[in-house]
Amino acid sequence: MLTTTTPGIDGYEITEYLGIVTGEAILGANIFKDLFAGIRDIVGGRSAAYEKELRQARDLALAEMQAEAERVGANAVVGVDLDYEAIQSGQVGNMLMVTASGTAVKVAW
Repeated sequence: MLTTTTPGIDGYEITEYLGIVTGEAILGANIFKDLFAGIRDIVGGRSAAYEKELRQARDLALAEMQAEAERVGANAVVGVDLDYEAIQSGQVGNMLMVTASGTAVKVAW
């Protein structure tokens, strides 16, 4: 499925707009504990383990968004936006939510 952050896709005509689609992924509190407790993983100010978790969460959110687009009959998603949000909850602890949203469309091949 074609997925882009732009409002259109060069070389393709959008024939139908099918609405907003979204996908979410949430990282649990353990990643934050690992980030701060595992200083040994930080090289040059970056944490490879944390970045890997963020990539996986982003990929999952995008996959869920694309699956929702397929369910509504789309063959592309335009105007994709990724948001990262820290969530604090006394009972659950710290969590990170990754949200992908865009507009499901049909394009003429």
